[in-house]
Amino acid sequence: MTRSTERPVRIAVQLQPQHTPDYALLRDAVRRSEDAGVDVVFTWDHFFPLYGEPDGAHFECWTLLAAWAEQTERVELGALVTCNSYRNPELLADMARTVDHISDGRLILGLGSGWFERDYVEYGYEFGTKGSRLDELGHSLDRIEQRFAKLNPAPTRDIPVLLGGGGEKKTLRHVARHADIWHSFVDVETYRHKSEVLARHCADVGRNPAEIERSTEIGGASTPDEARRMADELHAEGITLFTVGLNGPDYPLDLVESLVAWRDGR
Repeated sequence: MTRSTERPVRIAVQLQPQHTPDYALLRDAVRRSEDAGVDVVFTWDHFFPLYGEPDGAHFECWTLLAAWAEQTERVELGALVTCNSYRNPELLADMARTVDHISDGRLILGLGSGWFERDYVEYGYEFGTKGSRLDELGHSLDRIEQRFAKLNPAPTRDIPVLLGGGGEKKTLRHVARHADIWHSFVDVETYRHKSEVLARHCADVGRNPAEIERSTEIGGASTPDEARRMADELHAEGITLFTVGLNGPDYPLDLVESLVAWRDGR
């Protein structure tokens, strides 16, 4: 089993841009998150709420990221994750490069194949199948890398690519080929298995799996003690980037602050 515990522990927050009728609430949540000491601030890339009132208030991902890049000074920023289907890959590369410059090199390019059918139907995108969307993600990753090499000015750094998902035949193969960070939603036993599958894909492409940072969400924890216990268990498996998802309009930071203290006390 490949472990990556020599990497520093990082704490992230995903500020879900739903049920927030006033953008000032999101702006305040970003400020509070940076002040609380988080390492990364994520949002997500959807057009409608994923839970709660289905037609509730919602904001768009990449315009948020551009605004947050100007607002913040220290935290890294990104989408957890951008839906590959919603934007031409060359355009997405240009958008990412631009936010990278606005933030002075703090963007993480999180990508996934997409799954929320309502987004596709209402915005006029072809939904296809899970397999076709994963195939298209692989093609897009190649095109994004090629466009990065052509842009003037170039990105400020090799923009880290985060890929989300755990599909063993396609997703983890894409992770082995392209990702700097692998984000998964798994329990400990499942993670061990998926990590072994990823190691085999890495061997196929001649890559050391320890190069890939491991990331997950601390989901389902209702108390700070429970969140820290979950983080301890997952960190022992080699996961070093931990995200807490927060819903609008309030974005309470209790669990996030407890994980920041856990990080600092290690």
